[in-house]
Amino acid sequence: MMWKRMTAVSLTVGLLGLAGCGRVAAERQYKWSVHDMSRPRPLVVTPGAAVGAAPSDAVVLFGGKDLSQWASVKEGQTPTWQVRDGYMEVTPKTGNIRTKEGFGDCQLHVEWATPAGVSGKGQSGTNSGIFLMGRYEVQVLNSHGNKTYADGQAGAIYGQYPPLVNACREAGQWQTYDIVFRRPHFDKDGEMVQPARMTVFQNGVLVQDSTELLGTTTHKKRAKYELHGDEEPIMLQDHSDPVRYRNIWVRRIGETPVP
Repeated sequence: MMWKRMTAVSLTVGLLGLAGCGRVAAERQYKWSVHDMSRPRPLVVTPGAAVGAAPSDAVVLFGGKDLSQWASVKEGQTPTWQVRDGYMEVTPKTGNIRTKEGFGDCQLHVEWATPAGVSGKGQSGTNSGIFLMGRYEVQVLNSHGNKTYADGQAGAIYGQYPPLVNACREAGQWQTYDIVFRRPHFDKDGEMVQPARMTVFQNGVLVQDSTELLGTTTHKKRAKYELHGDEEPIMLQDHSDPVRYRNIWVRRIGETPVP
């Protein structure tokens, strides 16, 4: 009998809660009416002429000719990665390179290829990485028939989340990453109040779905956030392997418009 009374009370409270939610929804004020002809139209952007080509509002970071948009992470040094045949290639042990310009919320397109016929296994021989804001890494690695730890294979947010699936082509073939990145937000005291998020398509396949990052990429320890600016350079990693990159472009993206 007591159980029945408790159930009735719980049901009544639940219905009142739902009614309250309904009132809140009904009272919401919207900036625009549905199908409002006075609502501003989106900016017109011309897509690239070919698959993977930069749209009209993109910043082209590497178009196959030079490293003019890039700097060495080593203070005062010029990047010495090799540029030929429309791609750049890591010159092992010369250091990471970064964009001269900073980016926050963005859409990033990168094409990459690991060397064919390399004898290295696991994390060796085909390793590099793409770091959003210089600190949040999407792993670059030959993961076609190459066994390694799950949060370190291609398409992983390194040390945090494995890809949803392994969509890697064979070593030597060109691969694509299309990344949507939302930067973290910090309060006035430097505390993280909104984590970074990342969506990644590898070769057209979803491998990270609005994944909430745990913090700055680290090796063999749990990630945590550190205060940084709203826009920071994108970095490519020299992991001592001759990985290649081409057709790199980025678009700054804003917040979702208020309805």
